[in-house]
Amino acid sequence: MILAAGRGERMRPLTDHTPKPLLPAGGKPLIVWHIERLRAAGFTELVINHAHLGHRLEQALGDGAAFGVRIAWSPEASALETAGGIRHALPLLGDAPFVVVNGDVFCDADFTALRTAAEKLRADGPLAHLLLVDNPEHHPEGDFHLGTAGRIHTDGQPRLTFSGLGAYHPTLFADLADNTPAKLAPLLRTAMTAGQVTGQHHTGRWIDVGTPERLAELDRELVRARD
Repeated sequence: MILAAGRGERMRPLTDHTPKPLLPAGGKPLIVWHIERLRAAGFTELVINHAHLGHRLEQALGDGAAFGVRIAWSPEASALETAGGIRHALPLLGDAPFVVVNGDVFCDADFTALRTAAEKLRADGPLAHLLLVDNPEHHPEGDFHLGTAGRIHTDGQPRLTFSGLGAYHPTLFADLADNTPAKLAPLLRTAMTAGQVTGQHHTGRWIDVGTPERLAELDRELVRARD
């Protein structure tokens, strides 16, 4: 699943007429970078949610055939937050564990490894597997601690930042009401307390494309790499 329902307030005015995941970097929309990397890792069935200017996403990406995938759309009348959006899409995602990617980040992560991690999740075992990254300048305090056994904890040092990429078992969202906004962090913290969240440290390229300045920086970097 690719999360694409955010309004992108910090990106205004760029997002006044364009959904944030469709903003271009290195000659292609941010979300297309994800789709291509997911396809390369063997993911051919994708679910994408949307709210703000969602029709533009559907117009741009269609059914996914042009990218070698099949896209099922999960529209939201108004954005349901991360957990609420995933809960709303569960009928499309099915009963097996799945991978979720924030549509407004850029990351060169190994999606094949995330697929393998997803296959290890169980309703009575680990419910989530998160990709953590080094803390960026705009989030120096980090989010969670990655223990030596691969378990993620709410406290402890050092702390790393959640990348917005993870694998989840549907059971994690089972108690949420549909069509109700809900944040992901409280669910994860509860599961961490129960020892049900694992993770890994991604040391490659990752950027939270949350401002026009970061988007411009990423665009320059990708253009240089392409040329």
